[in-house]
Amino acid sequence: QVQLIESGGGLVQAGGSLRLSCAASGRTFSPYAMGWFRQAPGKEREFVAAISWSRPNTDYADSVKGRFAISRENAKNTVYLQMNNLKPEDTAVYYCGAAARSRVGLPTLLTGYDYWGQGTQVTVSS
Repeated sequence: QVQLIESGGGLVQAGGSLRLSCAASGRTFSPYAMGWFRQAPGKEREFVAAISWSRPNTDYADSVKGRFAISRENAKNTVYLQMNNLKPEDTAVYYCGAAARSRVGLPTLLTGYDYWGQGTQVTVSS
C-alpha cells in the first residue's frame, strides 16, 4: 500500500513563497505520475500541477502558471511544489496524489489518481 504525506504548508503574506513536499512510502513505489490538487472552503478540489515520474513532462493549471513549479526527487520518493508570488486566492488545503496507471498525457482529474495524502493547509494573508 502507498502512503503519501504532505508537509510545508503554513501562513504566508501575499507575495511570499512556500515549498510543499510530498513523501511517498511503500514497498515498491513507481507511479506513472504525481500531482498536486487544492481545495478551498466551499469549493471542489481542483487540479494544480502534475509531473511524470519518468519523463520531464509537467502540466499546470492556468491560475498557477509562472508562479508554481512542480519537481520530483525519485531517489527520495518525493515530489515538491514551489509556490511563489502567492495570492490570497491560493488559500486552500493542498493534496498530493499518485497516479499508478499509465495513460496518454498527465492526469488532471481527480479520477486519474489512485492514492492521496491527508493534505496540508496553505493560508495567504492580504
